[in-house]
Order: sequence, then structure tokens, then C-alpha cells
Amino acid sequence: MDATPDRPADAERPRILITGATGYVGGRLLRSFEADGIPVVCMLRRPRALRHAAPTTSTVIADVLEPERLNEALRGVDVAYYLVHSMGSKGNFRDDDRRAAANFARAAVQQGVDRVIYLGGLGHGDDLSDHLASRHQTGAELAARIPTTEFRAGIIIGSGSLSFESISALVQRLPVMIAPRWVATRTQPIAIDDVIAYLRAAVDLTRPAGVYEIGGPDVMTYRTLMLETARQQGLRRRIIGVPLLTPHLSSLWLGLVTPVYARVAKKMIDGLRNETVVNSNAARDAFPEIAPMSAEVAIGRALADGDAPPTRWSDAFSSYRPFRTGSGRPLRRQRVDSRIVEVSVDPASAFAPIQRIGGSSGWYAGDFLWSLRGLVDSLVGGVGLRRGRHNPVELAIGDTVDFWRVDAFEQDRLLRLRAEMRLPGRAWLQWRVEPTATGAMIRQTAFYEPSGLFGHLYWIAVSPLHTHIFRGMLRSIANQAEDQGSPPATGWGGPTT
Repeated sequence: MDATPDRPADAERPRILITGATGYVGGRLLRSFEADGIPVVCMLRRPRALRHAAPTTSTVIADVLEPERLNEALRGVDVAYYLVHSMGSKGNFRDDDRRAAANFARAAVQQGVDRVIYLGGLGHGDDLSDHLASRHQTGAELAARIPTTEFRAGIIIGSGSLSFESISALVQRLPVMIAPRWVATRTQPIAIDDVIAYLRAAVDLTRPAGVYEIGGPDVMTYRTLMLETARQQGLRRRIIGVPLLTPHLSSLWLGLVTPVYARVAKKMIDGLRNETVVNSNAARDAFPEIAPMSAEVAIGRALADGDAPPTRWSDAFSSYRPFRTGSGRPLRRQRVDSRIVEVSVDPASAFAPIQRIGGSSGWYAGDFLWSLRGLVDSLVGGVGLRRGRHNPVELAIGDTVDFWRVDAFEQDRLLRLRAEMRLPGRAWLQWRVEPTATGAMIRQTAFYEPSGLFGHLYWIAVSPLHTHIFRGMLRSIANQAEDQGSPPATGWGGPTT
């Protein structure tokens, strides 16, 4: 078909939709398409969830667990990437995964989608962990309804990958590791760049649908993988395997030492007992142009990215629990701590220290108490303070800020954080900046919605600490704003009508 003035030249390309574009793999895939100027549509659960999108990227709002919106999201789509999972959920994630895949496949069939491309997990046999069994079940659920190209991968090596960050954290922090038996399990790691290459190549629909096992050229144990990661960082490490650590104890141990949360760690460790090794040559035959790099090269590339990976596992909304922007803001039964301060600088200057809060900037008051709260949260299986921030200055809805997540953000005006630490209730921390005749007013408000009697007792118990921390926090924000900010323009008194 020839291009016309009403139809751009690239309209003959398949219309591509990506689910999970805010996640680790989906984010890398999106950037790969954007770098080549290829138009894609990202299916998101929340508006403005993408931090920075190229002009070639558009968005549509839908949720795989809400089938009524999927038909609209998939209308006109030729190829759809299915890169979502429910591993961070509290409930039965296998049921959620199966239901989500069925919803998506039914809508894809109804809208005439030609192919679904899915990334699952390696593993063989009848004794698969719940996580790996769910990944296989998801692929089968899709393929039963619509032609599906399913890639099965083991551990993915790349900066920002949950598995690689966990391995790197272990070797950096523990000179001697007393490790459970899973360190002797064999795996066939693959670099994130090679995973993206396979996903990109599958857009060519002349290649047959089916299951493709992908991995790098090296089969090794997790012990060997950790020792190679240590070697490339100039570290000498000793790993002693013991058979006594249960999955529960191992998950708590991993949750304390690495960035992974205990809830997700338990599911991960349960899967580490299964070998993740390629048993089929189908991928090599169907994608002969892709020659995966060695584990040594992949580790070197991952380490070279340092602390600024293009995407990171914790950016995904499902990395700890389902994310709902603004949902459930406390309207009754709420406990509130609200404070106001006026500063003689413009609103942008007043907002600047608020926008930098958390991560390397700290919390401006009671840093020891914040650290202690983070440690306690880690001990009880929460996220702790290990996530930090994606960027020391920039923020977007859905970003992580230590054990908070950005729930609302308006530049130079509003920041609302939703708590993701373990709490007997729900909590938000909000700053709102408004112009005044002499500068700006900063209102800082902590909302807490208790759950049951223990929730109320918790608030009463910590109120003295909150008073100390919140008062000092607002005072420090005001001092930083005035020390580093700009005075309001002459005669400026806010918006005019």
C-alpha cells in the first residue's frame, strides 16, 4: 500500500502496543523502539505514568484486571507485548496472572490482534515453583486463545535488574556468605540487551509463533555467577553453602541484605531451586542473527552503568503492591498533622527542597529515626529505605522515594507521597505551595487512616516522634528555600483574575 498525505510513510509498520512499559524490561523495550523512531502505544494503568516519552510514543489507559477497558486499548493494534505479572501482590498471584492473561487474550482476539509477544521464565518438570508455574500458565493462557510468541528466560543480567542488583548487593556487602542450597542450582543467564533483541525481532510475523527458550552461552551455578560479579568489582568473596536455611529464613536474609522485599524474595527463592537452563534450539533456529553475549560481558556492561540504569525494577508499579493513584485518600476516620510556614521566596524556590526530599537528600529532620524506621520495616518484610529515588531532582507520578511512592505531583505546587512501608493503616505525606503577596506559603500535611484498634494505638504511640520530625522537617525546608531561593518578583502577588 502506498503512503498518502493522510497516511504517514511508516503506517505500513505493524501498530505495536506495550504493556508493562513502566517496568524494567518493558521500559528498556520502549526506549529501544523510541531510539529508532518507531511509533508505539503504551498501555498504562495511570495517566502520566511514563517519565519521559518520545513524540513517537502514545499512551492508553487500561488495566489487564479490568476487561471492560481492554477492547478500546487494543483497537487497531497488530502486535501486543504482554510484559506484566502480579508477583508483588499480597494475594494469590497465580490466579491474578491467569485472569489477567485471559482478559488480555480475549480482548486481543476481539480486536483482531495478529500476535502477542510474551516474556516468561525458564524451567522444566512438574515440580516448578509457584512463580515459574505461573509464568508458564500465563503463556499457555495466552497461546490457547491467540497466536503467541513466548520467550522463556532465566536470570536477566543488566543494571537495574532485580536479580542482578540482588547478586551485586550480596557480593558487595558480605565478604563471607553462608548461603542456602540454591547457590548450587544451575542457570543460564542472559543479558538484558539480548532479551530486548529477541523481543524486537519477534515483531517480524513471518517467524512462527511458539515457545522459545533463550539464554546466553554460559551455564553456571548461582555461586559461580556471584563470584564472577565479585571478581569484576575487584572483590574476593567466599561462599559457604548450607542446607539448613528455609525459604522463609532465606527470604528475610535476602530482604535485609539486598534491595529485594521479603515478600518478593520468598517467591524468588522458591524459584531458585529449579534449574533455568535452555533445553531447546528453537530460538537459535528461528533467530539466527542473535548471538547472545557471555555472562562475563553481560556483567561488565551492567556494572559499567553504575547507579544510573535506564530503567530499574522498583520503578514498576507492581514492584511492591498494586498502585492506585490517588485512590483511597482519607476522608473520614483520618488522623492529620498539618503545619504551615511562609517564606519570602517565590513558589518555585519554596518547592525546590520539597522536590529533592528522600534518597541522598534525606528527610531534613530525624534522619536517625527515619533510618531506624526503615530498618524495622525491612525486618518485618517491608520495602525499607533501600529503593532511594530514580533521580535526585526530577519526580513523576508513580516514582519511588524510599518507602514512599509519588501519588500526586504538580511542578512547583504539589507533592503527595503514599506510604509503602508496613503500617496498620494507610498514610500520605503532602506538601502544597501557594503564592502570597510576600513570597509563598508551604503547607505540610500528614494523613493517616488507621486500620482497627491497633492502627489507632500506633498513631498515638508515634505522635510524639511525628511532632518532632514533622516540625523539624518543615523548618528545614523553609530554611533551605530561603537560603537558596529567589525572592518574588517586584509587585508580584500571585495570579491575577
